[in-house]
Amino acid sequence: MKIKIIEKSDSKMRFTLEDSSPAFANALRRIMMNEIPVLAIENVDIEENSSGLFDEMLAHRLGLIPLTFPEKFNSKEECKCDGRGCSMCEVTLVLDKTGPCTVLASDMKSTNDDVRSFDGNIPIAELLDGQKIRLEATANLGRGTQHMKWQSSVVGYRYMANVRIHPDRDGDVESYTIDVCPKNVFEKKESGIKVARPENCNLCMRCVEVAKDNAAVVSPDESSFIFKVESVSSLPACDILEKAIEQIETRAEEFISGFKKAAR
Repeated sequence: MKIKIIEKSDSKMRFTLEDSSPAFANALRRIMMNEIPVLAIENVDIEENSSGLFDEMLAHRLGLIPLTFPEKFNSKEECKCDGRGCSMCEVTLVLDKTGPCTVLASDMKSTNDDVRSFDGNIPIAELLDGQKIRLEATANLGRGTQHMKWQSSVVGYRYMANVRIHPDRDGDVESYTIDVCPKNVFEKKESGIKVARPENCNLCMRCVEVAKDNAAVVSPDESSFIFKVESVSSLPACDILEKAIEQIETRAEEFISGFKKAAR
């Protein structure tokens, strides 16, 4: 198995997964989306809410705000406090605003300096003159399998394309130049048309349709995949991939260990 980064930024990345299988690609996708722990608001104690939002809607909006959190932070299930809640597994955020104003995510005050809204400009509610929101919220780690507010990223993948051209065959190879391909896969060279960017191909088959005498051949490679990852949490996309690979390695080791014990 080989992974090659095509492009990346803090929140997005594209990479190729080669010498693999559809089963592994789907497992990697599911873990990146739903198995990476992130911090989100779980419980909200609303003392006063005279805004135009129902209490349930307000709590729902708060839960979807991505929060930063320190690396050494425990889930309640794994914490030494046995799930009672402590500073190592639970954070309290307080919101107290009076209108007229737009309540933003940055208006929430945290008991932990490392925990804050990832994007402070996220609007929570619009308060008119005299309207008020006062609440106390509790955040803890969770996974996307529990609720979408703990989903770390949005991940998609597709097959890598095998693209080949045969300019030596009788046919109009000039018909699938850059203007024909919508994804700019081909490039004009002095020696002819070359496949310059096969990772851009989405298997639309346009080049095959216009080329004569099978001068262009395109097929999916079922052992290679192109992934696109977009973080919807405070974690960088690259970190999400690294954590997913670590989880796969850990699960594989646990499975092998369990199998060896059962086989004795």
